[in-house]
Amino acid sequence: MKARGGAWADTVVAAKPLPQLDWDKACAHLQRTDRVMRKLIAAHAGARLQSRGDPFQTLARSIIGQQISVKAAQAVWDRLCAAVPQVAPHHVLDLGEEALRACGLSARKVTYIRDLADKFHTGQVHPAQWQHMADDTVAAELLSIRGIGRWTADMFLIFHLMRPDVLPLGDLGLIRGVSQTYFAGEPVTQSDVREVAAAWAPWRSVGTWYIWRSLDPIAVEY
Repeated sequence: MKARGGAWADTVVAAKPLPQLDWDKACAHLQRTDRVMRKLIAAHAGARLQSRGDPFQTLARSIIGQQISVKAAQAVWDRLCAAVPQVAPHHVLDLGEEALRACGLSARKVTYIRDLADKFHTGQVHPAQWQHMADDTVAAELLSIRGIGRWTADMFLIFHLMRPDVLPLGDLGLIRGVSQTYFAGEPVTQSDVREVAAAWAPWRSVGTWYIWRSLDPIAVEY
């Protein structure tokens, strides 16, 4: 079955293959070009990024978790899971605003979750095609959803689609990690981070992941 969009969708599918994340190749490049990465990769040998989850649920959980604790977000998610047969766009839309509020969502997040569900349900975004779209094209679709900003789009590209060369300059952990590992804790700018990460290309997602590990050895699941 084709995604909505007619010839546009066909063009997306027909585009040349996108670069794939080859962890071993990425690590070899980073170890060869960057002495800090060489140490970090050795310190975390055997660990690597793994994609998990359904795209709708991944984005819904991201919205639910905004500006609340991990524990609170999990409680809201658990109540939402109990309220629907499956956390899927049509079930969320059928649930209605009051029922979503009863799960613990704020009025604003109810609006965000319903907009996410509506865009998935009506084909305004094309998750079945995202694997074949360029990073910026996927990000543009994600940014059309209320409640999703650039940071969330970058995390989705890295953790769900496993795109190899994403540099999330809006991520505070990346900024702090680069400060500590490259500049002895001195304040750094996004330009500084971009300059450091130039040596990581075309595997900046992997370089970012190792910087996160320098701050927290336990890998998060997005």
